[in-house]
Amino acid sequence: MARRVLSREKLPNLAQDVDLDAYDRKVLGAFVDTDGCVKALPKQEKKFLVILRHVLKAFEPGVRYPEKQVNEILSRFNEDTATLRRCLVAHHLMAREGGGGAYWKLPKG
Repeated sequence: MARRVLSREKLPNLAQDVDLDAYDRKVLGAFVDTDGCVKALPKQEKKFLVILRHVLKAFEPGVRYPEKQVNEILSRFNEDTATLRRCLVAHHLMAREGGGGAYWKLPKG
């Protein structure tokens, strides 16, 4: 029975029924308040990435932001703007020019 259920033909159909956003919603429910502010930064990287993707939605693709503006946007989510900013870059969701230059959202972010 397991071979039939998990066969190459049936497995893709089973995967379609999985709610991939359920985990993200659960994490956001635990770490984000009703205003969208991050109450706490999770220690677990998988959960932290959910928070980073949530924050990333505040940035428009193709727009270059000076660091001051990035900090203003991030401060709407959490007071630790430096951690959020560094982690967005470290996880390749945003890029930045050296020497305090502009930041921008990466296409895959």
